[in-house]
Amino acid sequence: MTRRRGTPGDSPTTLALVSDVLRSLLETRSTLLADVERSSEERLLVRSDRSGTMQLYELQPGPGDLRRLTHLPDPVARAAYVSGSRSVVVEVDRDGDERHQLFILDLDQLPSAGARSREELTAITRDPRFGHHLAGVAPDGSALAFTSNRRNGVDFDLWIHEFASGSQRCLYDAGGWCQPASGFSPDGRWVSVLRPGPRPLDTDLLLVEVATGTVCPVLPHPEEAALVGAPAWVGPGRFWVASTVGRDFAAIVSAGTSAATPAEVVSEDSCADLDVLSSPAGHAAAVIANRDGASEVSVVVPGATEGGEGTLVQLPEPGVVLDYKMTPPRFSVDGQRLYFSLSTTRVAGDVWVFDRATSVTRRLTNSPAPVAPEELVAPELYRVASFDGEEIPLAVYRPERAATGLQPVVVFVHGGPESEATRSWNPVVQGLVAAGFGVVVPNVRGSTGYGKRYASLDDTTRRLDSVRDLAAVHAWLAGAGFDPRRAALWGGSYGGYMVLAGVAFQPELWAAGVDIVGISDLVTFLENTSDYRRSHRELEYGSLRRDRDFLAMASPLRSAEAIRAPLFVIHGRNDPRVPVSEAEQLVAILRSRGVRCELTVYEDEGHGLARLTNRLDAYPRALAFLRSVLRA
Repeated sequence: MTRRRGTPGDSPTTLALVSDVLRSLLETRSTLLADVERSSEERLLVRSDRSGTMQLYELQPGPGDLRRLTHLPDPVARAAYVSGSRSVVVEVDRDGDERHQLFILDLDQLPSAGARSREELTAITRDPRFGHHLAGVAPDGSALAFTSNRRNGVDFDLWIHEFASGSQRCLYDAGGWCQPASGFSPDGRWVSVLRPGPRPLDTDLLLVEVATGTVCPVLPHPEEAALVGAPAWVGPGRFWVASTVGRDFAAIVSAGTSAATPAEVVSEDSCADLDVLSSPAGHAAAVIANRDGASEVSVVVPGATEGGEGTLVQLPEPGVVLDYKMTPPRFSVDGQRLYFSLSTTRVAGDVWVFDRATSVTRRLTNSPAPVAPEELVAPELYRVASFDGEEIPLAVYRPERAATGLQPVVVFVHGGPESEATRSWNPVVQGLVAAGFGVVVPNVRGSTGYGKRYASLDDTTRRLDSVRDLAAVHAWLAGAGFDPRRAALWGGSYGGYMVLAGVAFQPELWAAGVDIVGISDLVTFLENTSDYRRSHRELEYGSLRRDRDFLAMASPLRSAEAIRAPLFVIHGRNDPRVPVSEAEQLVAILRSRGVRCELTVYEDEGHGLARLTNRLDAYPRALAFLRSVLRA
């Protein structure tokens, strides 16, 4: 069924239809890969939001039937099989507080309806004051690796949990915010973690020996900010990693556990970041290129095609198979099949498999989608020159039915800031287009995916240069058919900061803003964010001790007297990253000045809206807000 697109000024009936379209888009479900079982059965763990939050299911390739495993009150963040058993490790927080706990789910003892409470699971970690993150399961199923800040509430250390005894020991506690990498090496000797370095966009890869705690740094770069990614094991003591050491875009580099093993470049691309993963035994590897926000996947045989292009995995349309919301693709045990999630601008996300023997890509899940993909809009790609000649990449979504004259437009800014707007599913973007708005999605300076030079251009005291990029985007709007007088900003997290900075520092440009879990004051944000995040965030935004004056100057709250654009503000009460006080303090000032400002705080949410019921409440109201402000 073709749905009529709206334009500002439509009748109440048409407005209701437009709201219905947005609700249908928000009701679109996704199914994402979580893990592949290391057995001949080759079952898959997947996460799906069919119930309204991400819950865990099991998929048997072939019939494609999903067996529901959890019906918990909170979303499942991660999950992994325990080899040699019918057990699964599950990671869950509470009401978005990000203090995740780890549990064992016994699939042989599971009720037919799935586990409905934490009490039906066996707890591995039991202290809700601290966070715990799954970092891998040993290949023989004997142990679990996880990171946790339980030692001091700040540093995330690496821990080992022995399944047989239930004992736990800290394996690495040298400080820093260790994050999971690719888990255990195939022989179980090493566990990999990623640790932020001393500069922005700086990540170290550490291999930690399970038996001794010995640490092997990989591609150390003490004089340079660079990223070193998770190891993809391709042989005994040998692996491939993505690295920007000595280069702008990430290349694939061969390295080893011995310091005598020379590092050699396997594959590189002068205009795309590469990433890599391998099969359990290292017989195959997948190289993933990020090109203008879309993934290109090639499967290679490390011993036979080193340095070659491999076999290209055919995707049905441009999209992403790897981002912060997704578990990386997984090979089957024998390396013959590559399983992956795919999200595009028109399909929310489903699980696919690529068969190396036939070079055929096949879809394994079909998540409910009330609006057909062919009714949705794919973006056009542009570049816009900013104040200093730097080119800003844009993805532009145009309403299918052209309006008379210039169209109202929403500039949609991603979070991060060390992140990227990709060609993946965003129901709000498609809902805005259905409502008659053009949507412009920029990757302002500081975005990843365009080389580390570009990603560093907003660091610390250069923060406001990225805000100046918004002015360059605004200057481009009229020539692209959009009405610069009816231009709004929309963004979440760091994107929320950009919304507030735009309306505060460029009040003559922006007619409205929608701010979701955004930062209003960089000083109070850094003072009040969770202790474990502060030092890491100071690397990007600036130090409270050294850069306080600049942080204050770059804070929208300190220029709130200039804000005249109406704002719609959304926040989660339990947000551990950007405290809800960031929203409340700004709204209080704006309301005291008589500026229209609508604030909604969700008591069961954290950093963003994880629950469908809340998204169905918040986003249609935000859309109605924009229509009421921008119709004239």
